[in-house]
Amino acid sequence: MSNYLLYFTVGIVVGIVSALFGLGGGFVLVPVLNILGVGIHQAVGTSSAAVVFTALSSTLAYSRRGMIHYKTGILLSIPAVVGAYLGAVMTTYVTPGELKVIFGVTLLFVAYRIYTKETAEPGDVNVSEIKLDYRLIPVGGFFSGIASGLLGVGGGIINVPFLVWLGMPMHYAVATSSFAIIFTSTSSALKHYYLGNVEVHWLLLLVPGLIIGAQLGAKTAEKVKAKNLKNAFAVVMVILALRMILSGLGW
Repeated sequence: MSNYLLYFTVGIVVGIVSALFGLGGGFVLVPVLNILGVGIHQAVGTSSAAVVFTALSSTLAYSRRGMIHYKTGILLSIPAVVGAYLGAVMTTYVTPGELKVIFGVTLLFVAYRIYTKETAEPGDVNVSEIKLDYRLIPVGGFFSGIASGLLGVGGGIINVPFLVWLGMPMHYAVATSSFAIIFTSTSSALKHYYLGNVEVHWLLLLVPGLIIGAQLGAKTAEKVKAKNLKNAFAVVMVILALRMILSGLGW
């Protein structure tokens, strides 16, 4: 019973953070599972599967609010599916320590890019008015897929800063990333399951909390100013990044 409550609570927290930042939740779930004693490769694989449920739940919530730019999401998703498969394969060639360091360094880079980027509030522009360079979107999608498969993070650590850099307001980038993550994480999860990295019993304990938390996170995100959302995103990522790097280096 205590294990169920623990994983349910973890699921709630990860679900909230997932929907709030459009990252799928893996950037929190991987280090948390690792702290709880799950091997890093199994943490990445189980996280990949769990992210499918957080993405589905948060996408449903954002869809009701009309915040998803579907054309962008689809253009991200198609190459991301290929990248996620390749990223999952890459985990078989990387040691646990190396994987932790790669994970941490990636988070530090993304945190910096998000913190230094200005973004508009959701009320300043309608989703149908957003114009981007669609030729670049598949490139970002492919690398978000690699991140998803290799790190178990759903690809959102690439999607969100990439879309903000292209000119999409933060709130819409978060919502669109959640939609794209459904396809990316599914591809990654299937490959990890085949590799034996998905611990199904942990996944079943996490899913109820993940679904509820994602609904709460999407509702919260709508009420938070874009600048505050962006800065909070960066701070959380730096803390987790440092923890993963130090752990990967044996400290």
